[in-house]
Parts: sequence; structure tokens; C-alpha cells
Amino acid sequence: MTTVVVDASVAVKWIFADHPQESYSLQALQLLQYIKDSRLSVVQPPHWLAEVAAVIARLEPKLTREAVKLLYALELPVADGVEVYQRACGLATTLGQHVFDTLYHAVALTEPDATLVTADERYYRKASKAGRILRLKDYRPAPHRVHG
Repeated sequence: MTTVVVDASVAVKWIFADHPQESYSLQALQLLQYIKDSRLSVVQPPHWLAEVAAVIARLEPKLTREAVKLLYALELPVADGVEVYQRACGLATTLGQHVFDTLYHAVALTEPDATLVTADERYYRKASKAGRILRLKDYRPAPHRVHG
């Protein structure tokens, strides 16, 4: 099964899918549905929910309580081993990015067969050479196989 790491730029679209400034929201919602249907495996860095909650609180404070409750209920698995933090610090230094941004990528690089999906074009341009990163707009799920 394919494993994805979804950064905050994608997870925010799950909450603000109907906002006109949120491009590629349909892809983000499809990704979420695949995760919920167990058609995709997901693993996240430990701070993902706090970061998404911070964005929601800044953009739509009235939605924060309900949005956090819904996101928390997803019970997304977290990877937080020392190797994730070491890789994130290395990426932060090499790319000139904040550790909070590189933690998502570090999880993808540390977990077997994982890929970071991001809507953050600036991060993607800087980090694509490190590998295992895909822009949300380029994400295409594998076709569903029917067994029989």
C-alpha cells in the first residue's frame, strides 16, 4: 500500500475546501477519502495537528474547535523517532527552511515507501531534489483494483 505524508498546506484544504483561494481542494479531499477508506496509508510528524490548528485559528477562529475535533478524530499515525528529527534538522540546514516544514519531508524520507504530498510550491521548489515529494496538483491516486 502506498504511504503518504500530508503537510499542513494540504490538510488545511480539508477544512477550507470551499474557499476560493484554496486551489486543488478536490485533490486534497480525494486524498483524505482514500486515507479514510484505507486505500492509502498515512503517517504524520508529531506537530501536524498543532500546525493545522494554528492556521485554522488564524483564518477562521470560529471553526477552530470543530475542525480540531474532526482532525483529531482521524487518529492519523505519527512518526517521531530520533531519526525523523535528525533528518528534519539536516533538511532545514541544507534547504534554509524551518524545522516545522522539514519534519513532514523527514517522515517521508524515513518511512519505507512514503511520499510527502504538499501544496507549498516554494517548499517543493527548494526540496524536490531531496526526493519523495510530490505536489498536490500532480497527485494521482493509483487505480482501485478489483479482486475477483
